[in-house]
Amino acid sequence: MRSRFLDRLGLADTVTIANAALGFLATVAATADIDLAARLVLLGAIADGLDGVVARRYGGTEAGPYLDSLADVATFGVAPAVVVAATSLEVWGSPASLLSGLSTDALLALAGVLVPSLYVAAAVARLGLYTAYESGNDVTVGVPTTLAATLFAATVLTGFHGAVFLLVLATILTPLMVSDIVYPDLYARDALIMGVVQAGAILLPGVYGSAFAFGLLYVALAYLFLGPTFYWRD
Repeated sequence: MRSRFLDRLGLADTVTIANAALGFLATVAATADIDLAARLVLLGAIADGLDGVVARRYGGTEAGPYLDSLADVATFGVAPAVVVAATSLEVWGSPASLLSGLSTDALLALAGVLVPSLYVAAAVARLGLYTAYESGNDVTVGVPTTLAATLFAATVLTGFHGAVFLLVLATILTPLMVSDIVYPDLYARDALIMGVVQAGAILLPGVYGSAFAFGLLYVALAYLFLGPTFYWRD
């Protein structure tokens, strides 16, 4: 018996759905091994770029943009937020300790839950608005969720994964995702280079993987701060 759902999916859609599965795996990993979670997020970023390549080569479907946004919520919204929340709870304990009195750790634990929740909300809003109004354009308004998640993943893999550092990063990126800053989309050649660097950070062991992670962090930060003004265009 054929499935009317599966029959409507294209090859690019299957890559997108794989990205969503990676997002779930990254979310689970975030509670036990944030390095593994970071690698899974980067693998999802590679899948996110690959589905566009496949769609251009073999054709897409009407469901493609919606599936893409749903997958991005899992991999680039929820997974990084859980990394922040899990790290915060591990260091500062549960915000429920506020019931027994105010303390710095309890307040930080509360922030470690509330800020990631706002991060997810901003990611959902950004992705929904992008799908409705900007899909198909060569620019995007606000920091792309893929870029935000790549920054989290690269930060973790370079060793800067302290609870305070990750919480500050989430606090900065949350409003930037829903800001009015206009980012040009990456050209195919640059997206390919980014994918190679991401793959190196995922796969290579020891100092080699660390070098790729630092390179990824520098490239991502350069695009974050300089992309809207200096990224080359035709």
